[in-house]
Amino acid sequence: MAHNLFETIIHIDQEILIYLNNLGTKQWDPFWMAITNQFNWIPLFLLVLFLVIKTFGWKRGGFIILTMIVLVAFSDQFTNLIKNTTQRLRPNNDTSINHLLRIVYSPKGYSFMSGHATTSSFFSVYVLLLLKNKLKNYIFLVLLFPVFFSYSRLYLGVHFPIDVLTGIAIGSSLAVIYHKLILKISKRIFTTSIQ
Repeated sequence: MAHNLFETIIHIDQEILIYLNNLGTKQWDPFWMAITNQFNWIPLFLLVLFLVIKTFGWKRGGFIILTMIVLVAFSDQFTNLIKNTTQRLRPNNDTSINHLLRIVYSPKGYSFMSGHATTSSFFSVYVLLLLKNKLKNYIFLVLLFPVFFSYSRLYLGVHFPIDVLTGIAIGSSLAVIYHKLILKISKRIFTTSIQ
């Protein structure tokens, strides 16, 4: 029974990917290739760093930037651990499905869970929690980063929907936990919270 349920979920996962991936067209391929490249998001990262320093000053802002570097490093290693443990093939490398996909490029490695979805959600939710009381009007726009970044993986056929949704869920959950931890640490370092 459990095996049949698992197989059904995997089948639905594949069907959703096939549908979403095949919505793509050649004229949009360069756009989504640009979206999926983390280096093209450097302006966003620089803007976040500027807002952090402007909001918290150099001392506390520097501490927060350090926490972001640790966040990204941890998220990267954590997702690699999960990928190497589960060893789910990327759809573009899975011969049972790749002939049904529009494959724009073919990265190696494993699929579950999406590092793009996990790290971008972790980073964005953490930034949102840090700045939402200070920059109420537009800081929620930072959530567009994981939405576009994650969807690019489905468009390009290099992750399954479950890989992406799990990454978003885990990344967001880690951000909430991490934020609470950082608040406690900041109270000890600065005597008052960073919020």
